[in-house]
Amino acid sequence: MDTIVAVATPPGRSAIGMIRMSGPGSLQILRALVRDPQFNPTSNQIILKQIFLAGSEELLDSSLVSFFKSPHSFTGEDMVEISCHGSPVVLRQLLDQIQQLDARLAGPGEFTLRACRNGKLNLSQAEGIRDLINARTSAAAQQAARQLKGQLSKSLQRSKEELISAIVRLESALEFVEDDLPQLRNNEVVDQASGTLAGLKELSRTFATGHLLRDGIKVALVGRPNVGKSSVFNKLLRFERAIVTDLPGTTRDSLVEQISLQGIPVSLTDTAGLREAGDRIEALGISRTQQVIADADLVVLVVDGSSDLASEDHAALEEARRNKHIVAVNKIDLPLALKVESQLGGESTVVHLSALTGEGLEELTAAIVKPFADFDSESVGLMITDSRHYDLLRRAESSLEESLLLLHQNASEELVLIGLHNALKFLGEITGETTTEDILGQIFSTFCIGK
Repeated sequence: MDTIVAVATPPGRSAIGMIRMSGPGSLQILRALVRDPQFNPTSNQIILKQIFLAGSEELLDSSLVSFFKSPHSFTGEDMVEISCHGSPVVLRQLLDQIQQLDARLAGPGEFTLRACRNGKLNLSQAEGIRDLINARTSAAAQQAARQLKGQLSKSLQRSKEELISAIVRLESALEFVEDDLPQLRNNEVVDQASGTLAGLKELSRTFATGHLLRDGIKVALVGRPNVGKSSVFNKLLRFERAIVTDLPGTTRDSLVEQISLQGIPVSLTDTAGLREAGDRIEALGISRTQQVIADADLVVLVVDGSSDLASEDHAALEEARRNKHIVAVNKIDLPLALKVESQLGGESTVVHLSALTGEGLEELTAAIVKPFADFDSESVGLMITDSRHYDLLRRAESSLEESLLLLHQNASEELVLIGLHNALKFLGEITGETTTEDILGQIFSTFCIGK
């Protein structure tokens, strides 16, 4: 195995920047960097050392270095971490120097991949690391941390043991046929497989909510000009992101921001007002609004509660009803505010609010989240958040259902075993026990370099 190196901290300037190495040459490279061939650091301790520029006596930086002796490291190999000042120039020079000392740049997720191959993590735990790094809300981070700690692996382990037990019973029935046992064995296997199937179904049902914590939802604020879309946008963000004026058509292009609503990541888009375009620029903005509506998981149609619905409102409502949507009746703080709900018909969820005072904002937040999930993000247990895991669970369930049907039909053990073995294989793919190199490559390509 060769030695790999990568910058483990984000691009840009920072107080500290970290470079990681993993592989058999890590300690030898560190000795060359500090100009001390006899340097023999104690494992798992931090030491202050001076690092020099290659081919000169000029100091590059004073850095904190740590050595982790195999197998007691993250990757299971010899590892070195160098924490220096976070100047991009210093990090670049140090990285170049390490590559000249026979290390190569690591690929995306290669440190974690080595940890998997060396038995330090299973695949679902590795994916938990990725999800923890990418988490946009505390609830998403909580789920990723549970996966990293192995809760998903432990949850699946019982199902795998039950499947193995059922397989052993049927395999032994093929080897040792006894006239008075097959029906008893059949009933035992049916009970065991049915219990396993019920447990897998219960786990996979959590994906409906779990994937929202990881992937989030896309919400578009739409409506005719000057109804207060940008004001509602700013209020949900809790800062003045969009320019707000009394002039209609101020928003000419879509604005997108990431927020968290009740623990769910939301990509919130403020769009240009829907009306007949007055010029080419406005036409482009309205065209983008149409595209945002098509891509949105939820459309929030904002209407002016201080006046009757205009023709543009009715046209926008008709378009919104093609999607999952709610109607936000804005400007209820105005003394002449009218009740426009009767003009909307009874097909839409309606929320009344004032973007000026904030009245009704909590109701709007609840209405946005409700179509997708109704849960307490702080108290929920383990959820399936990854579509790969969900797909494999569904495949395992389908294989089990086929085997159970064959068992009820008193089919031969050979046929029943096919489904049981397939179910076990699919569960093994979740934790990486039966995953191919191609699949591993696809998974780890989604990781950041340095992790």
